Amino acid sequence: MTNAAVDARTFPGLDGAWARFALRRLGRLLVSVWVLVTAAFLMIHLIPGDPVRAALGTTAPASLVAARRAALGLNDPLPVQYAHYLRELFQGRLGTSMTSGLPVSQVIGDRLPATLEVAVLAFALAALISVPLGLTMAALTRGGRRRPTELAFTSTSVVLAAIPEFLLAVGLVYVFGVHLGWVPVAGRAGPASYILPVVSLAVGPAAVLARIVRVETLSVLQADYIRTARAKRLPDRLIYLRHALPNALTATITIGGLLLSAMVAGTVLVENVFAWPGLGSTIIQSIQAKDYPVVQGIVLVYGAGVLLVNLAVDVTLALLDPRSTIRES
Repeated sequence: MTNAAVDARTFPGLDGAWARFALRRLGRLLVSVWVLVTAAFLMIHLIPGDPVRAALGTTAPASLVAARRAALGLNDPLPVQYAHYLRELFQGRLGTSMTSGLPVSQVIGDRLPATLEVAVLAFALAALISVPLGLTMAALTRGGRRRPTELAFTSTSVVLAAIPEFLLAVGLVYVFGVHLGWVPVAGRAGPASYILPVVSLAVGPAAVLARIVRVETLSVLQADYIRTARAKRLPDRLIYLRHALPNALTATITIGGLLLSAMVAGTVLVENVFAWPGLGSTIIQSIQAKDYPVVQGIVLVYGAGVLLVNLAVDVTLALLDPRSTIRES
């Protein structure tokens, strides 16, 4: 018998709740995508300045600038430009870069892997540090034991979580790149070049997640089934890993999804500190050059990434606790 069948039998009406859950999430996703697309279009087109003049230079002839504006459709009313923009998106086209002349999809495709690599590695590092650390600290400090250890952990995690990514990145560059010379300080060349960008992005989220895992584990340890497990004299290792950790991960996954979204956005600053050839450094260069199509395309990619992460978190939580779909209904 499959897990779905067991759940449907144990919680009558779950199949219908799952269908309503899926439709509700799909509707929210479509509305969020439309808001994102519209906001990206308006944000770029309402910024003062002439992108064509910025791309061609101040010495470009007025006739050339006018011809380029007409070719790009920038002389059309804003609603007409918006309709054209949506039509191009539905056809899978993000436009052409004003500075390089390359398709925006090609620009994004060339830079996206570098951003994904550093973001995924940073999230994996944060998870590998925070879950065992939070669980260990909960085991050490449960019931008010080892107050100095609890105070040291709480103080350190608060300080680490409060340090901005770019400030931590600058400090790491100075200590480990400039002063000690252990790792490269810029560029994407070899495994050693990943260390500082990944650590810069991972430290803050790891500190936050470790605190959440500890608090959630301490809460779970008060549950009756944990007392029952202790009464059966189960080893502590089984109690923590088999009973406490899975139940403590529900809130951790929710916060972890939000932190992953923030981590992806944080790549913009960290990439510029380390001259990392990803989307973050490209969007800053494109903003400075008023390369609107590239900026729009990258904003859409970042926004879509955040929406997909949030959707994955919702689905994961529903799979871990199917009753939540019924309660939400």
